[in-house]
Amino acid sequence: MHTERVFTAVIHKEGDIYVAECPDVGTVSQGYTIEEAINNLKEATELYLEEFSVEIKGNPILTTFKVAVNA
Repeated sequence: MHTERVFTAVIHKEGDIYVAECPDVGTVSQGYTIEEAINNLKEATELYLEEFSVEIKGNPILTTFKVAVNA
């Protein structure tokens, strides 16, 4: 029996590639497009969850914040 769960993806660009991370599970992947990075992260997370169980404690709160830096 399969159930679907929703996970968070955090994506940032490093040079020519996009790095996608799932902080809920700890999986990371990459791709040359955002879509490719997310698809690779989905596959990596599915493979990880086949081996290890993860207890998710609700959805994380995502926000942004500003920090003053000297230029």
